[in-house]
Amino acid sequence: MKKEDLKVFIEAELESLERGIVATPNTREDLESFAQANHGSNDTLLTQMAIQFGYKLGLETLSELLKD
Repeated sequence: MKKEDLKVFIEAELESLERGIVATPNTREDLESFAQANHGSNDTLLTQMAIQFGYKLGLETLSELLKD
């Protein structure tokens, strides 16, 4: 896969995280705030948010590595 193809893929994936049913936290602080606010209820939602946030961090890291 070419570098440009990877950049397009990463952009598309990041955009898809913004349009999902479950909100992707913008920061770790946002995720922690939600976790504290829900007092352990709705752990499935919290788990999905954490997964999406981790994926977002990975994509952003790859994007930084691919910058010229």
